Amino acid sequence: MDTIILDADRRIGGPYTFAAGLLGHLVPQALELRPDLVAAYDIEIRAAAPGLREAVPERRRTLAGSLPRGQRILVPGARRSLRIANGLAEFVRDHLRSAGPLALTVTNLGEADHTDTELVAVLRRRVDPELLRIDEGPSAPSAGPLCRDFDRYRDEGFHHALAESGLEALGGTACDGDPEGRRLLLRRVAASLEAIGREDEARELYDRSRCESTEPKHRATIAYATAMILVRHHDPARRDPEEALAWVNEAITITSLLPDRRERAFHLGFDLNGKALVEVRRGRPEAAMELVRQAIELAETDLPDEHPIHRLVLYANRAQLLAMAGRPEEALADYTRAVEADPGYPDYYLERGNLLHRLGRADEAVADYEAVMRLSPPFPEAYYNRAEVRFASGDLDGARADLDHTLELDPGFAPAYVNRSGIHAGLGEYARAREDVLRGLELAPRDPHLLCVLGQVELAEGRRPEALAAFDRALESDPGLVAAWASRAELAFERGDHDTALADLTRALELGETAELLFNRSVVYRAAGLAGQARQDLLRAAELAPDDQDVGRALAEV
Repeated sequence: MDTIILDADRRIGGPYTFAAGLLGHLVPQALELRPDLVAAYDIEIRAAAPGLREAVPERRRTLAGSLPRGQRILVPGARRSLRIANGLAEFVRDHLRSAGPLALTVTNLGEADHTDTELVAVLRRRVDPELLRIDEGPSAPSAGPLCRDFDRYRDEGFHHALAESGLEALGGTACDGDPEGRRLLLRRVAASLEAIGREDEARELYDRSRCESTEPKHRATIAYATAMILVRHHDPARRDPEEALAWVNEAITITSLLPDRRERAFHLGFDLNGKALVEVRRGRPEAAMELVRQAIELAETDLPDEHPIHRLVLYANRAQLLAMAGRPEEALADYTRAVEADPGYPDYYLERGNLLHRLGRADEAVADYEAVMRLSPPFPEAYYNRAEVRFASGDLDGARADLDHTLELDPGFAPAYVNRSGIHAGLGEYARAREDVLRGLELAPRDPHLLCVLGQVELAEGRRPEALAAFDRALESDPGLVAAWASRAELAFERGDHDTALADLTRALELGETAELLFNRSVVYRAAGLAGQARQDLLRAAELAPDDQDVGRALAEV
């Protein structure tokens, strides 16, 4: 067994210090044994080990790589590092299957950057310990400042590193004599703080900067950023669209006065687009649509040869608004514009796929989800969404396999527990359903769908009081959950409480009329001696499902 010792101290190499050492050991071997494997994980290897970029050509490319940094406005979100970690784990696993097992000792793991800590956890979860043994070695952290490759951190979405090292730099003398450099660093650090849920610290930086600077573009940018904190705060209770409106109007006031036409078009368009989000949160989607239209007009008129990412973002945002407004074909056209403007960028395939799925165009939706799988490091949402399409088509095995993989990639993906537990319950695998429900409830304790599945499991296993309590909790969280009303009606019917069963089924039908619910209510009506009402429900059920044999037989009996 090959044995190596690697240092994970972030002060040596910043994010992915450990990963770069591991890849430096494995990639040269893999280039000889399986160059196709290296090519398959080009994004992940190049992100984690910049020193290997010459040896690992860029196979999957986005538009951003060909643009000046000032035009790369799409900064990866905080979840991207998990995708990179999963891709690296798959590369390590598949390489070691060919090259043989490896024993790793990792020193200074407690001093590692978030990226390496996450990677070690993913390696331990996803790579067989017979292939990769990871032991923690001694800790003897180095002294000195943190690494400060701010451009790399921003471009790759290494938000923890940018926040930590950027705060250290802002507190020192790193930007003395360079006020614009300091302002840029402050904006980047604040944005990273926001990305990792530390909005209060980001707001503090913006407020402090307002006291230090009168530079118009900077003040407009931090006014816009303050508005975004107020509408996107990770805690919904902390959101304040009205205060956000005041801040984004401040930004628009400044950027609309910028003298340079192109500069004004970009910055003002950016702020109008931000205001559109504020208006959506204020419940004014038509106002939001008009703002995005204005931003697109500015971009198309005054920025025909630059800022293509800005334009594709605007098209994608208008697509979201058009879909909300019930104009799906126009929305699809805008999503397609965004996709065609940057065919290597995965996110808008995902959004277009979701719309195609809602329109019943399953094959096209799956094609978009699979494009995401090809273009991106492992993307849990793509597998989760494909599972929904497969489930809707009756492919339960395929849906469950996709949900299994979603949770292998991200055990914290609560919606996948909801859907997989529902499949288990539907197949009568109640122990597995309960296991998924309990895992999901650890992540989302009030999730109504998980509580509803829990109730179904309790009911199937004969624990009726526990089932009723679960359905009641589900309805407390979501009074519009049809499945919980229907399941609670089933419980009431079993104990002979026809009035409650009818009331619950009637409520379920008010929320969503289906032949199945009408049939069930007809059964309760007949048991209660109300044959006329039962017949009316069956007649309506026959209209909705004319080929349903159970409905036909029941009609013949009343």
